[in-house]
Amino acid sequence: MSEQHVLDNPIRASLLGPHARFAVRHESVVRYPPDVCPFTALPDEPGLDAWMDLAALVGPGATAAVSAPSVEPPPGWEVLADIAAVQLVDTGVAAEPDPDAVVLGPADVPEMLALVERTRPGPFLPRTIEMGTYLGIRRDGELVAMAGERLHPPGWTEISAVCTDERFRRHGLATRLVLAVAAGIRERGETPLLHAAATNVHAIRLYESLGFALRRHTRFVGLRALVEAVA
Repeated sequence: MSEQHVLDNPIRASLLGPHARFAVRHESVVRYPPDVCPFTALPDEPGLDAWMDLAALVGPGATAAVSAPSVEPPPGWEVLADIAAVQLVDTGVAAEPDPDAVVLGPADVPEMLALVERTRPGPFLPRTIEMGTYLGIRRDGELVAMAGERLHPPGWTEISAVCTDERFRRHGLATRLVLAVAAGIRERGETPLLHAAATNVHAIRLYESLGFALRRHTRFVGLRALVEAVA
C-alpha cells in the first residue's frame, strides 16, 4: 500500500496539526466546532469502530460532513449530500499582494456572512474567520468580494470562501483576492491548495489559468447519524 499523503486526508491533517486548537475529539475521530467549520475527519481507512466513534461524537440525529475519495457509511447513517469535488494545488501561481485587499476581522463577520448568503461559495460560519487570514475588497465602503484561508494541513493552506457580489463580477476581483491570499500563504513558506465542486467548471478553469493543477478527485459527503447508530 502506498504511503498516505498529507493532502489525502486534509481535514484530519489540519486538526491533528496546525488547527489542533480547534479539535473536538472522540477516540479515533476529530471534528471542528460546529460554529467554526462543519467538517469531521475519519481515520484514513475507517472501520466500523471509527463510524461508531463518529456517531458517538456527533450524537443521534446530528450531522457530519466528511471528505474522502470513497465514503461508504455502514447501516445507521443517512446520506444527506454527496458532492463530487476536485483538489487543486499550486504549481506556478503568480501570487502577489493586492493594494485594494484589506484584512477582515471579527467586526466584519456580519458583512461576510451576508456576502456568503448571497453568493453561496460554500460553508462559512460565525467563527470560520478564526481558521486563517481573510481578505476583502470594498466598494464605497461595502464588502463586495472576499477570499481566505480554511484547512491547514502541515505545509499547506487551503484557499476558500472565494466569492464576489453579482453586481461586481467579471471585474477580476476573485482572481486578485486568490493571488493575494496565495501570496500570504507563500510568505509563510507554505503551498496553497483549493477544493472545488467537480461541476463548477468555470471556477476550475479560472484556478487552472492562475497556476493551480488537479491533484485528485474527492468527495464531500453530508451524513446524519440515526438513533440506531448509537443505540
